[in-house]
Amino acid sequence: MQFVERKDVFTMGKLDGKIAMVTGAAMGNGNGGARGLAKNGAHVVLADISEKVFTAAQELVDAGYSAEAVQFDVRNFKDAKKAVDDIVEKYGRIDILFNNAGVIRLAQFEDMTDEIRDFHFDVNIKGVWNCAKAVWPYMQKQRYGKIVIMSSVTGPMVADMGETAYATTKAANWGFTKALAFEGGPYNINVNMICPGYIHTPMAEQIAKESNPDNPQTVIDGIAAAVPLKRLGTIDEIGDLVAFLASDEASYITGTQVVIDGGSTLPETFGAVGV
Repeated sequence: MQFVERKDVFTMGKLDGKIAMVTGAAMGNGNGGARGLAKNGAHVVLADISEKVFTAAQELVDAGYSAEAVQFDVRNFKDAKKAVDDIVEKYGRIDILFNNAGVIRLAQFEDMTDEIRDFHFDVNIKGVWNCAKAVWPYMQKQRYGKIVIMSSVTGPMVADMGETAYATTKAANWGFTKALAFEGGPYNINVNMICPGYIHTPMAEQIAKESNPDNPQTVIDGIAAAVPLKRLGTIDEIGDLVAFLASDEASYITGTQVVIDGGSTLPETFGAVGV
């Protein structure tokens, strides 16, 4: 484990004094979530399998926020537990987990290999499970905790071609969220799930490239045109939602899914949105 140096900052926010960990924080929604938590006063430990997480944490520090980084693979429970144990040893508690790390690889069902399937299951289900399991005893002991799980509208609500593995895992997140929230209730642990639609992330760009390698921008533009708000969401909008669900403003919200999709799941008939 390696940490980026922490900067002491003076902030006044709804998460002042809270200790948070964000998985998959090197880029995309995880990075937006980390920023949202940090700007509201939390000390954020950014976690990722990629070394880019140290740069992401340093950028928050340079912006005046309280942050550090740790590198580990969410598929390995021992590594996840060690990261959480180290956080608690250093700060005495862990208040927030943004369980964000996730992957997607498009493949039609007849072409879906066991390796691609298991890659999704290992990261998107087992990884979420491992990190929640690592923080759970500490949150139970302190009788306080906020777990925010990143799912998707894909799986629980909609699906497209090539998403059988991904959609399955994101639907599984929904069942996990509900069951874990029920068990966490007596310990004042809130567990909620975010279901984003089209957010402009590296993952969205990856899907666009896989869909149209010659001109991926046309895929992005086409998606935006079909969204009622006529644009993709931003990772900062994800961050604001994460900060809300991780705060005591959401103290009576648990076991639910919050959709943030610009209205993309609203049309009942294809093409009915108009221009």
